[in-house]
Order: sequence, then C-alpha cells, then structure tokens
Amino acid sequence: MSTAQHLAAIDLLRSREFPVEHGRSSCGTGGPGYHIAELLTSADFWEDDGTRWEATADQYDAERDGLTVLLAQRWGDPQIFSLASLFARSSGDEYDSGGSEDGGGSSGEEIPEPWGSLSASVPDLHLWRVDGRWIALGVSQWDKELPFQLLAVVTEIDPP
Repeated sequence: MSTAQHLAAIDLLRSREFPVEHGRSSCGTGGPGYHIAELLTSADFWEDDGTRWEATADQYDAERDGLTVLLAQRWGDPQIFSLASLFARSSGDEYDSGGSEDGGGSSGEEIPEPWGSLSASVPDLHLWRVDGRWIALGVSQWDKELPFQLLAVVTEIDPP
C-alpha cells in the first residue's frame, strides 16, 4: 500500500461510523468507539537470524514517521504516547490495586479498548486529537517471530 493509500484509509476511518460490536473489519479490527486499520504487514521471522528483523523494524518505524510528517502538516505535531504503563497496569506488573476483592497483584486493571489491545503489542503511538476523535499511528509486533504491522487508529475513547 502506498503512502497515498495509507492517508486515504485514515480519512475513510475518520468518516466511518464505529461498529456496535468488537470484531474484524475489511481493514483490521473495530468495536464500539474505535477502528484499528492494519495499513502494512511484514512477513514473519521464524527463520531469521536477526538481520531481517532489524531492517524490518527500521522500515516500519520509517513508514510510521513518514506518515507522521504528512499528518503533522494537517494537524500539527503529534503527542508521542507511550503505552508501556498501560501494559504494566493491564498485566498487573507494578500495579497496586490497594484493596481489591481478589487481593490484587494477580490480575491487572481493565484498560478500555482500543488502548488495552494496543498496549499489548505497540510500544508507543503518534497521537492527534482532531474533530473530537483521536487519530494514532503505531508499529505493532506481538512477538519476535511474528510480523510487524503499521497500524492506524481512530477512536472517540480517550486514552486512560
């Protein structure tokens, strides 16, 4: 997909109604209050010695950064939003529930979607607030052997 197609996909997501239920869509996933588009997906890395992984990681960061430049021309500089603390809160790491019924620590805080899913595979997002919605770009990878994905997110749900 070209940069022009990525921008068109983001514009389409901004104009679409949100789905009423969580699930797959023609461009990724969605649910009440959000769309997540998979703009670009790499090959997997099961047979890689690390060289291709590093080059692909750099390529996907560059793709995100290039789109960021174009979107910044529309909406200004993005906020860089780390998802590490959300992941820690959702997994129970460094999370003190301070009096939950289950004693705390064994399960984490419930993070609203799309932020909960994103925090499991995206380290940080380039984030804008436009016309009452959040627009974000991020690079996802669930595990070292699995593909990278360039994601675009449109949501009306505020980051936690």
